[in-house]
Amino acid sequence: MKRFMSIVLFSLATILLVAQSNIRLNNYWDNTYFVNPASINDEYQAQFSMVARKQWLGFPGSPSTFFATATIYIPKIQTQFGLKVFADKLGYNSVSNVNLSYSFNVNLDRNWQMTLGVAGSYQCLSYDKTQVSMMTSDDPALYENLLNQNNFNADLGVEFLDKSWRIGVSGQNMYSLLFKENKLQINTDYVYAMYRKKTQNPIDLQYGVCGIKYGDLYQMEFNITTFFKFDQESDVFQAGLFYRTKTEMGVILGFNFNENMHLSYSYDFNVSGISRSSIGTHELMLVYKLNKFPFKPYRY
Repeated sequence: MKRFMSIVLFSLATILLVAQSNIRLNNYWDNTYFVNPASINDEYQAQFSMVARKQWLGFPGSPSTFFATATIYIPKIQTQFGLKVFADKLGYNSVSNVNLSYSFNVNLDRNWQMTLGVAGSYQCLSYDKTQVSMMTSDDPALYENLLNQNNFNADLGVEFLDKSWRIGVSGQNMYSLLFKENKLQINTDYVYAMYRKKTQNPIDLQYGVCGIKYGDLYQMEFNITTFFKFDQESDVFQAGLFYRTKTEMGVILGFNFNENMHLSYSYDFNVSGISRSSIGTHELMLVYKLNKFPFKPYRY
């Protein structure tokens, strides 16, 4: 009986740990490519980014996440090719993902542009067996659920842009809705809108709202960011606040070393019961943009 209960409890813990790993970033407001394969940066030939995130610092087994992205835009065919990879460690399980995307833009009229994107991903789930401790650890049946797993998945997205608005809809891990064998990462859907009117004033404001559906969980996120600049084109520093229902809030700070390199830091705090064992979540992002085009996108 004790052996049976150990197997049941271990299986349930494994399922719950994977299901609760909602892998996303705070600072996708600056680069929506993190959540939408349709997001295109058509001002630069290429863009590279790296992100390190430690969630719920101080909480045993809390997630550690590393992201990296690379995109290349080809203006002659209005097309972007992208690569996104990440590794996420939560407790004794680790999830990794390699994602390739294709997106293109269409000019709807003189003011609005539509971008469409699709991505395919290869996903892996593995376990650190040295961190697993069970009452009957010598029983091989306990480790039947510790075999490495992998599958393929797909993302879809669309964005609408003009000189002030960015409106997008995306679905991540779409195969998870259709095939039970593609459940390593749960389907996540985003609907978002951002508004920023660029002026010649030394300060601009950006407002953002995002609805997130993760499995059966629904969240809303609100963001306001202040951009400090020397002229209409060049942001120097930014500071923002966000609130995510129901229990998270935080700040995002960013600094442009030059027109090619950007560094941002975010901190958020969960005011639910987990706050008694955690001092918050820290996230650091470095972005490098290569070869700015001599012309500006029509929407600017």
